[in-house]
Amino acid sequence: MSFESTNGPRADQPRVAVIGCGAWGRNIVRCFAQLGALEAVVDNNADTIESLVALFGCRAMSVEQALAAPDIDAVVIATPPSGHKDLALAAIARGKHVFIEKPVTLDHGEAVAIVAAARDASRVMMTGHILQFHPAYRKLKELVGSGALGRLQRINANRLNLGAVRREEDALWCLAPHDVSMTLGLVGAAPDHIDAHGEGHLRDAIADAVTLRLGFAGGAMALIHVSWLHPYKEHRLSVIGSQAMAVFDDTQPWDRKLQLYPHQVSLHGAYPQVVRAEPVPVGIEQNEPLLAECAHFLDCIRDGSEPITGPTEALAVMDVLERAQQSMRGRNSAVASAGA
Repeated sequence: MSFESTNGPRADQPRVAVIGCGAWGRNIVRCFAQLGALEAVVDNNADTIESLVALFGCRAMSVEQALAAPDIDAVVIATPPSGHKDLALAAIARGKHVFIEKPVTLDHGEAVAIVAAARDASRVMMTGHILQFHPAYRKLKELVGSGALGRLQRINANRLNLGAVRREEDALWCLAPHDVSMTLGLVGAAPDHIDAHGEGHLRDAIADAVTLRLGFAGGAMALIHVSWLHPYKEHRLSVIGSQAMAVFDDTQPWDRKLQLYPHQVSLHGAYPQVVRAEPVPVGIEQNEPLLAECAHFLDCIRDGSEPITGPTEALAVMDVLERAQQSMRGRNSAVASAGA
């Protein structure tokens, strides 16, 4: 599937207000402006609003004004996740379509409520699992689906860096949604087993590093490691199949973001034999995933289809995160009991 992002307004272009214009919200504002759909921006920082209005020629509004405006068809919610539920439900009640940055919420039940409201009102609900729109991931998913890697055996995902320390959500909810989303997309099923371990080094109650182990009915396994307390940046997804391996490394230049490793392991004979092969770069188109994601949201509003990262996908990811959180709590309780 390709995602076209033509510049400039269309006659049937939905009009969008972006609520929350921080570091990431500004990027979303830029993309909707480029697509000719930006109508208004909402933020508590007056300087931020002034600069965006001057740069993109949009309107400055309060939350209530944006929700009440009849000429605004959709809102993007890029605020701290603790407020996502109330904003989303209020927007849907006013007839707006909603694009909610990840995580949808910090509670599975709240996410279910948002999805139910959107479906009852026939409004588009989409969440910001941006890597679903990355051309390297789309190509990787195509390779897995075509059987080019053979039987899917293992997925390793590392999302590591220094910084982006949150006050509300821990590293599980802040970073892992991306890799959970990609893993579920590649496997095509929910995990049967989830085991998670978190470590809070800066604050006891908020995990700075989290490791998830997911087991699937078909025998595939996934290991996801995320941390904002790491000395270097690593955004790497490795997929091991029975016939070949592939690596999506988003820190690499475009011509090396996705590479195929046609290694072979033979079990014939007395000892396993490993035949190494040089990595083969996989050609991919170069486009901006965020721009493609925003264009997809607008397309879904126009044709009434469910987004790739719509309710079904959003709840599948939320279910894994919730189960991982429960696993982490269980571990912490066991450790506390053992130390008592």
